[in-house]
Amino acid sequence: MVEIKEKKLKDMTFIDLFAGLGGFRIALESLGAKCVYSNEWDKFAQQVYYDNFGDVPEGDITKVDENTIPEHDILCAGFPCQAFSISGKQRGFEDSRGTLFFDVARIVKCKKPKIVFMENVKNFAVHDEGKTLEVVENTMKELGYSFSHKVLNAVDYGIPQKRERIYMVCFRNDIGIDNFNFPKPFKLKKYVKDFLLPEEQIPEKYYVNRPDTYMENKSDDIYSDKSIRLGIVNKGGQGERIYSIKGIAITLSAYGGGVFAKTGGYMINGRYRRLVPRECARLMGYPDTYKIIKNDNQAYKQFGNSVVIDVLQYIAEEIGIQYRRKINE
Repeated sequence: MVEIKEKKLKDMTFIDLFAGLGGFRIALESLGAKCVYSNEWDKFAQQVYYDNFGDVPEGDITKVDENTIPEHDILCAGFPCQAFSISGKQRGFEDSRGTLFFDVARIVKCKKPKIVFMENVKNFAVHDEGKTLEVVENTMKELGYSFSHKVLNAVDYGIPQKRERIYMVCFRNDIGIDNFNFPKPFKLKKYVKDFLLPEEQIPEKYYVNRPDTYMENKSDDIYSDKSIRLGIVNKGGQGERIYSIKGIAITLSAYGGGVFAKTGGYMINGRYRRLVPRECARLMGYPDTYKIIKNDNQAYKQFGNSVVIDVLQYIAEEIGIQYRRKINE
C-alpha cells in the first residue's frame, strides 16, 4: 500500500460494488474519499469486510433496488467476467442484461455518478473476440460517459507480482474528460524477499520436503523484475514450481492445485514453501493491520480474487488530479 500525502479525492463519496475484501475501499479512503455503500454476496468475504470496516455489505446485487443506493460521486466495481448474449447490433445497455455488469449499468443509469471505476481480469479485453468489452464500452457511452481502459501489471507499480488486470475509468460527459491518462509505470525496487515474514513466524506446515524435488543448476544471485524459476516438484506442473525470492511472485490464484497451489513455491534459506496468507496480503498491497480470515483455503481464494491496492491508489490519484484540474479550468 502506498503512503498518500495529498488527499486527491477529499470530499468525494463512493460505493463499493463486488467489494470482496475491500481493496477499492482501502485505496479510495487513503485518498480522502468516503464509502457510503458496499455490496458483496459471499458470506466469508462479508465477514472479513465487517471485521475490517465495521460494515456488512448488502447481499445479492441482482435483488437490490438501485433507488435505495445512496447518492455518490464515484462508483467502484470489480465485477466478474461473463459472456454477453449479443441480441442485436446495438451491443449496448440492452445487450448487457442477464450479466452482473447490467447491475452496475442500472445503478449508473439511476444515480449518474461523476466517475465509474472498474476492474477485471486481463482476458476481459479480448473475451468473446472483444465483444464483451465492446458491450461495456457502448453501454457506458449510451449512459452518457466517456470510456478509457488499459491493461496494467502490478510489477510496474511497485508490487513484485505478475498481475495483469484491465482497468476502466469513465467520466460523466458533462465533466468533459474524454481521454483518461493512466499512471505511468516505474522501475521495481522491491522483490518477493522484501514482502516475507520472518522465518521464525512461519509454521512448519507451509514447508515442503519431497524426494521428487529437482533443482536447476542455477546460481540464485541476481535480482529481476520477472519470476526466476529454480526448480520443480514432481512433473513441474502449475503449483509444482519453485521460484527465487529475488524475483517477482507469480500471479496469486484463487484456484488451482499442486503442492504449492495458489501461490507458487519459493526457495527461502535453502528450504521450499508456499507463501502464507499474510505474505499474499502484502503482495496485494494490504497493510499488516488488515484482519485476515483464519481459514487458509478461504484466505488464499480471497486474495487470489482481490485487487492490488497500490495500482488502484495510483489510478485513483490520477482520477482526482485530472478531475480537479478539469473542474477548476
